[in-house]
Amino acid sequence: MQPVLEIGPCEGFTLWPVAESTPYGFLPLHGALAPEDVGTAMVFIADYNNCEPDEDGDPPLVDALGGFLHGLLTMEDLSTSGGLRITDTATGTTFLPGCCNGLDERRDWLEVLDGDGRASFGHGPSPLAERRGAIVRLTVDAERDDSPVIELPVTELRRLLARAERDLVDFLHLAAGWATVHLREYATPVTTALCRALDLPAQGIRASAPEAHAEGTDFGAHMRAQSVDWFLDRLRSVARIPASDDDNDLVTGLLLVSHEVDGMSEWRVRDGTVRIRAAGQDHRYLDE
Repeated sequence: MQPVLEIGPCEGFTLWPVAESTPYGFLPLHGALAPEDVGTAMVFIADYNNCEPDEDGDPPLVDALGGFLHGLLTMEDLSTSGGLRITDTATGTTFLPGCCNGLDERRDWLEVLDGDGRASFGHGPSPLAERRGAIVRLTVDAERDDSPVIELPVTELRRLLARAERDLVDFLHLAAGWATVHLREYATPVTTALCRALDLPAQGIRASAPEAHAEGTDFGAHMRAQSVDWFLDRLRSVARIPASDDDNDLVTGLLLVSHEVDGMSEWRVRDGTVRIRAAGQDHRYLDE
């Protein structure tokens, strides 16, 4: 099971780097996405919540970046197009969200587990989940008599839902860090709006935009080993950002990186580079 976002083409988009995308498809959201994939996700989350400025409401943001983000930053009710994708690895059958379903509606799965035992997730196709005793039956398209189905135990579905929720939280942490690099002064309000669009709590998710004398952010994510190199390259790019004031202060920071085999290390951002060393004793308790 994966939380997925409905995406499309990004041709001509220049406000931040994006990945090449198919005309239509679903992008899995998790904490190990490449920066360009995070950028693609943010394009479609912002565009899905796009709206024209209200004459009696908030004034439009004057720059191009602010104009594109206007709806995300000003609308009261935010949502995302997508949902949860489930693939039966034995048969290859895939249960996909239908049209007009959103990731913010994933709580409907709890109705299947703990409520009336039935929930639908959009149309065209019309995916349907039904609890039948200790088994949950997933019908790929309830409008078809010959629709493929997936069956799994209630306990397994509960475990998969918990893992999908962790993937979304990891994506949110990743996107918060991405925003500080690409969205400048909009990083903090966009991160707050993203929490609402994904129906996730904002506690512990912070991103701050550049100020006159300081900049700061917290970042945390579970990351696959194959994604560490691109993240380190990105961090080195951040370390090389030129000073913006007369104090000539470069970016500084400390990341504690824990590896299941190699243990904990410190990544120190200073003097325009990233220095990696074994974690000091004062931090090792975090890895216990």
